[in-house]
Amino acid sequence: MGLEEKISQDLVAAMKAKAELTLSTLRMTKAAITNYRIEKKKEKLDDQDVITILQKQVKQRRESIENFEKAGRQDLADKEKKEMDVLNVYLPQQLNDDEIKALVQKAIGDSQSKSKDDVGKVMKVLMPMVKGKADGRKVNEIVAGLLGS
Repeated sequence: MGLEEKISQDLVAAMKAKAELTLSTLRMTKAAITNYRIEKKKEKLDDQDVITILQKQVKQRRESIENFEKAGRQDLADKEKKEMDVLNVYLPQQLNDDEIKALVQKAIGDSQSKSKDDVGKVMKVLMPMVKGKADGRKVNEIVAGLLGS
């Protein structure tokens, strides 16, 4: 069963269970999937496409959380965090900082990078390895930190 079908099944289960937060989050996700399918003119999406959509949704939630916390709206930030938790269930296991550092060091060696000016070269080598498994911003921070030291 593909990821899109799993989300559809969980949407139906959330309707039956009257789980409002899960239901609304999965409905927004299904709408994003449908919009993506129309935009790309695809009949069926593969799991990598769905993961890309989910990552975009999680990123939007993360940015919203930051903005709500800056504005002093902790109630809305908490709601966004709960929605993000619902979405994270469907994403692959995320790499921890140590695993990312090991991959970064390998990429630095592969690209023969030496200074902070080479961040782009390292990211080009590294991103295919961590795509879907780590937040790009966090990866970039680790690369900059290791190249800067």
